Parts: sequence; structure tokens; C-alpha cells
Amino acid sequence: MLSFNEKISIIEEFPQLERKDVSLGRVNYHYYPSVYDKTIVVHHLHPNGNGFVYTGQLSEYDADSKGLVNIRNYTENQLREIITSAIGNLSTDAEISHKQTWTGPDNQSLLLVQEDYFWNIYTGEMLEESFETYNEAEAYLKEEGFIKT
Repeated sequence: MLSFNEKISIIEEFPQLERKDVSLGRVNYHYYPSVYDKTIVVHHLHPNGNGFVYTGQLSEYDADSKGLVNIRNYTENQLREIITSAIGNLSTDAEISHKQTWTGPDNQSLLLVQEDYFWNIYTGEMLEESFETYNEAEAYLKEEGFIKT
């Protein structure tokens, strides 16, 4: 397990994050260019090494109901990777990186896009459906006979 100071050193490799000391010796790191109201990337990093990273609804991480992932036992590489993903999730690039094209019957094409805290399915510019999680949207598309392309 990385120590508190080792985690701080890694997090501070990201110049776009701003440190804010909070109670009980804990530290938060904010990403203020966030396109959402949410700006905290690293939440309550504690001197004992425990802490969280906000990943929202990113499907590749096992986040709690608040979108937080515990980083207590993360390695250097894992910590860098999750912070990079978290920043991407809050940045203007997040919209681009969270778009998928799905093709279905009769070569019909749908676009699955993560916007704010929802996964929206579009036919052209028209909104077809909206889901709270990627898994719900994916299940719907598969049930309708679509595959990710």
C-alpha cells in the first residue's frame, strides 16, 4: 500500500488539480475546469492512506452509489490511471470519450452518449431513451438487437 505522502506525490503530478486541506488532516483535490458542478477528483485522502477518487458512472470502476472508488490499496500505476479517467470524466473531452455507435437490424445506427449523469441513446439528433447507468443502456440495446461497432 502506498503511503499518504506517496499518494500526494503521485496526485501532484497532475497540475490541473488543486489541493484543498480539509478536517482531520484529510486532503481533497479539485478539478475546477470541470464541465459539471462536481469538481472533486480525490476525496478525503487521509494520512492513514485511505481515500477516494470520484469516477461517477464510469463502467470500468466499481464505484459506490456516490461514484467514489476507494484507493487505499492502489498501486502507483492504478492511482495514475484512475485519476486520469476521473479528470477525463469531468472534462470537456469526457463527452467525446463516452460516445459509442451501435448498429442493429437493417443497419440502423444509434449513438450511446454519456451526458452529465445519464446514458442517452440517440437516433440522429433525436433522443430515443435515457438511462441512469451504462449497464442499463447496454442491456436495452442488446435486447433490441444492437451490437457495439
